Amino acid sequence: LEHPRIRALKQSGGHWRSKSNTMFAFFGFVLSSCTVLTESLRHTSQHINPDRHAAGTFVKALEFKRRLRVCNAYPSIAAIDVYKSKGKSLNGDAPMGYKTCKDFDTPLKAGDKLEFKIGDANAGTFSVSELPNNDAVLFLVIHRHDTLSTAVAFESHVFANLLNAQVAIVDTYKGTAKSEPRIMDAASAGKKSRSEELRFESVVAVNPGVYDVALVGSDGKTKAKNSLVARNRESFIILRTGVEAKQGPSYPQELVVYPKLDPSALHSSAAPRVMMLSVLAILGCAVWV
Repeated sequence: LEHPRIRALKQSGGHWRSKSNTMFAFFGFVLSSCTVLTESLRHTSQHINPDRHAAGTFVKALEFKRRLRVCNAYPSIAAIDVYKSKGKSLNGDAPMGYKTCKDFDTPLKAGDKLEFKIGDANAGTFSVSELPNNDAVLFLVIHRHDTLSTAVAFESHVFANLLNAQVAIVDTYKGTAKSEPRIMDAASAGKKSRSEELRFESVVAVNPGVYDVALVGSDGKTKAKNSLVARNRESFIILRTGVEAKQGPSYPQELVVYPKLDPSALHSSAAPRVMMLSVLAILGCAVWV
């Protein structure tokens, strides 16, 4: 079988954006949609009901399913809470600890504000100015800005609504240690595992299946390892976390994979014979203001 190859990521009118400030900084964010594979609806967000004799209007507004995915990659013993427009905490009575991610089905609209708090301190406000006219997963990760201060930084991405399993690889580690992420066939008896390099701040598509992901240092040794169960129509996050703090406690580099799926969720017929990573165009455009 031909060994799979990874090609440079091409983005459709947008790319990863990050912006940092102090713990009391204000963060603004604009989400806009781009065209991927099919022509997305523009402006109206409506469709026509062919039954003109039905009671009432035959023009009906479309409803899109948008999930908010938040990851806490800020190294601290203190957990974070997420609030929407000064309402109740989205995570309820379960604050998000370090290296955890959660999906929220809360409705979002232009003008909504997401407030992040670490303990009693306000970490920042995330303002939604516009939303894409399609189903999407809106991803946001909070992490440490540098090794000296306690300031926070954010990374964000809008996942396209595609058939393939999508994987976003994000580096939130702060320190001098160098390592590269790799993906490989899950270890099994009598099978030789193939391995390919991934790139941070990129998005790739993978075939459904069970994989191992690892951080490999410049010395060739594995620094951290995790597993990935990829399924079609799902979006995944791979995070490199940790900090070599100049002040306060340091945290080793680790790999976080989200969501974690049960391998039994895959049909036996869906298991790939080869591992394949392909170029993926990003549907969302992220712009910090």
